[in-house]
Order: sequence, then structure tokens, then C-alpha cells
Amino acid sequence: MGNVKLISPHGSSELIELLLTGKELEEEKKKAAGLPKINISSRETGDLIMLGIGGFTPLKGFMGYEDWKSVCSDMKMPSMNGLFWPIPVTLSASKEEADKLKIGDEVALYSDEYNEIMATMKVEEKYTIDKAFECQHVYKTTDSEHPGVKMVMDQKEFNIAGPVKVLSEATFPTEFAGIYQRPSESRAIFAEKGWKTIAALQLRNPMHRSHEYLAKIALEVSDGLYIHQLVGKLKPGDIPADVRVKCINTLVEHYFVKNTAICGGYPLDMRYAGPREALLHALFRQNFGCTHMIIGRDHAGVGNYYGPFEAQDIFDELWEGALLCKPLKIDWTFWCYKCGGMASMKTCPHSKEDRLLLSGTMLRKGLSEGSPIPVEFSRPEVLEILKEYYAGLEEKVEIKVHRAATGG
Repeated sequence: MGNVKLISPHGSSELIELLLTGKELEEEKKKAAGLPKINISSRETGDLIMLGIGGFTPLKGFMGYEDWKSVCSDMKMPSMNGLFWPIPVTLSASKEEADKLKIGDEVALYSDEYNEIMATMKVEEKYTIDKAFECQHVYKTTDSEHPGVKMVMDQKEFNIAGPVKVLSEATFPTEFAGIYQRPSESRAIFAEKGWKTIAALQLRNPMHRSHEYLAKIALEVSDGLYIHQLVGKLKPGDIPADVRVKCINTLVEHYFVKNTAICGGYPLDMRYAGPREALLHALFRQNFGCTHMIIGRDHAGVGNYYGPFEAQDIFDELWEGALLCKPLKIDWTFWCYKCGGMASMKTCPHSKEDRLLLSGTMLRKGLSEGSPIPVEFSRPEVLEILKEYYAGLEEKVEIKVHRAATGG
């Protein structure tokens, strides 16, 4: 079983892992202690860890100006022969931090959140950017209410570019033991199981019936399913990773055929970039060994910034060979009372009055307000875990529901 040939990593014949180990790690840590420090954000920390574990293969560090600009406008990296890349991976520094650095200097990248030096970097470039340009191209808006736009606008004045040596995965391996995985680990599991076609399901919510339906459609046409959930930072009101993990494990245990689904976790913060983020999700899932990425309604979206299926349509705009991991495009799914089960816009002929639309936001809203949840929304075992979580919250969480328009 172990000699199955998996999909190649993005733009490379092998994973590019920048996380140091053994003697090399110890020596670099000693050196890092004496280097000037740049404080890095939560998003930059997640990006660093992905660079370290090979999730961002074939990148070797943070992008310079030409790559930044071209990735924003054309989703291509000039420095890597036009390699497809959909969202900039950059590091920001204050004017004060940047002024202390010369080209060729080495710097330690320090996370306040984890109180440790995450990496060292050789400075190859210092530059400023037009933040509105990045937001307009990547997020299709400059509205500061958009959490991804806010993330970019809150960056410091300069960007610093160069190759990195990653020293730490922060607390992820211990905090999410058994769920957090490196690409080399997920690939080893897929190979050992003999899976050749693997569909990835991106999650930032507990699995409700709609997610379960998407997962089972994918399983009908794949050897296995990789339920890959985000264990980085979310927006206020989102359900924390440990609660989601418990929900997902319970669902898989009770409602999936044994050994058809694997749960994994990855360390990125959500950018909420909708279509562009769908592409990034497929790209790094390829590095984790997946051949397909499930793309449902409003993938990685927020509010009403994107049309419900823009994240599917953007895959059709890619050039030949841009991305090996292919989308599994699935229409809007819901519970239909007349059909007597889960259905989609492609399979259900009934009117919207007969349908219960299922969304993580609506489920969270109902639970946070203590409203009764219809049994069609989620499995009872999952609801029990979620009710327990919300009952333990000291403050009510205000959750806004944004409904996108749909036909039927």
C-alpha cells in the first residue's frame, strides 16, 4: 500500500520544508537570540508555520515587491517563472524596524502571541505597498468592514522580503495533538491507505448536515476524504477549534463508513478572501496530498462581498497547468421537506418554502440565542456538544446573518 504515487506538491517534485531540526535548529536558535527582532502578526505567524511544514511549497520565504504586485494583479510569481499563486504571502515591519535593517541583514521574527522567535530571515528587500491595490485585487473591495481588508490595512508601513529558516510550530503540535498535521504526515497516511484520489473539505465551522452531504458526495467519487479544519484565528463569534474538533470526530464516528475519512488541522488564519482564498485552499491541499477540493456555496466568503458561486467560477479562469488540485463544485445544498432529505439546487424541483437552508452562521446564531434548532440542521450528537459550549459562555455572542439570494 505504501508505494502509491500521490499528486505532486505545487510547483515542485517534493515538499519544500523550511522548519529546521536537530543540531541545525539549536544553532539557529542561539544565533537568533542575538539578532534584531521584528514583531509579527497572527496571520504572519500562520504563514510562517505553513512555510516551515511545507504547506506553502515551493515558497522559500516572504515575497518581494515584484512578486507581491504580480500575485495581486495576475496570480503569478515572476521570480518563480510565473508560478501560480493567488494571495500574497508578505511580512510587514514598522518604519522604525525597517530603518534599522540593511539589505543582507538577518533578523529574528518574533511572535508576541506565543512569546517566542518563530524564524530567522535574511533581508533581501524592503518596500512599501499600495494597500488599497492589494485589497481591490485580492478581496475585490476596500471596505474596512471586511476582515481581510482590515488585516491588510492594519499591516505596518513596510514589507520585508527574503528567505526564512523556521524554528518553531508554536503550540500547534501539542495544543492540537492528533489533529494538527504536516503535509508529509497526511501524505504518509494517504499512501498507507492506498488512496489515489482524495477530496479535501475545508472547515471553519462544526459540520452541519450540509457539510456532511458535501462530504458524502465527494466520497462517492473519491478513495477518501480529508476533513481539513482551520486551527488558526477566526473572527469573533466563530466556534473555537477544540469544540469543532469534538463535533467533527463525533460525526465521523457515528455517520461515516470506517476508514473513509481522516481529520486534520492546519495553522492558518482565515483571510475571508472568497474566490482567491478558494484557490489558495486548493493549492495548499495539493501540498497535503489532495487531488480535489470541495468548493460549495460562498467558500471562504464573509458577508455579501462575493456571489455565492464566485469561488467556483474562478477556477475556470486559470490557465492550463496552473493548479493540479481540481475543484469539486457542488451547488447550494439544503434540507427539502418534500424530498424528505438533503438535496441541492441541481436535484430538488421544489420551492424555497419547502427548503431549510443550512449554514454555520445560522446555526451559531440559533445556539447563541438559545433558540430551538430544527433536527434537520445538525446531528443530535453534534448539537449536544454545541449546546454545552454555548451554555458555558458568560456573554451572549451577537452574530449577524447575511443571506445571499438564491433562485427557486
